[in-house]
Amino acid sequence: MTRAMSPEPFVASILQLLERSGGDHYGEAVTQLDHALQTAHHARDANEPDSLVAAALLHDIGHLLQKQGQDAADRGVDALHERIGAAWLAQGFGPDVTEPVRLHVEAKRYLATREPGYADALSPASRQSLALQGGAMSAVEAEAFEVHPPFRAGRPAAALRRTGQGRGHHPRAPGFLSRSSAGTGRAPLISHAGPPRPRGRGSDRRRCR
Repeated sequence: MTRAMSPEPFVASILQLLERSGGDHYGEAVTQLDHALQTAHHARDANEPDSLVAAALLHDIGHLLQKQGQDAADRGVDALHERIGAAWLAQGFGPDVTEPVRLHVEAKRYLATREPGYADALSPASRQSLALQGGAMSAVEAEAFEVHPPFRAGRPAAALRRTGQGRGHHPRAPGFLSRSSAGTGRAPLISHAGPPRPRGRGSDRRRCR
């Protein structure tokens, strides 16, 4: 069973992970940290709720936790970073943060089917990972995704996919992840971190992989 962590230590562990490993690229032109910050900035600019700002910042953190290496996709391996990241984040966040993270790959597959031009606008690395992740959903899969209860979380996941994607580079704002509780990126993490709730069983290119 996942054990709850208090907000401050868990958020501190997230910051340490981003500082330690966020400089990796995983096939993209920008680092994982810059991509996370850009996506969170755009979520904030779009007036998304704090839970989605937190999810935007953390959606690819599974890349920093998986053990397959940066070249996993080049070797034809889907590292399942969305599942790894969501499970790790469940130590300190509820479903309003972890479910958009868990479903953001499914949201990519869904949007590749439902939103014209979406797949073509993906970065080469994201197109490569899309193929490993099952490719664009079939019409039947997309319809099932829409009517299945997890689509309630899939909607914010789709918003996460759109947030900041195809909108160019957003400069890293000073203090966005500052250790002060006033840091604009840190505040949503603190406000949404806490005991996990029960879970069911269960630049110009788009870079989320």
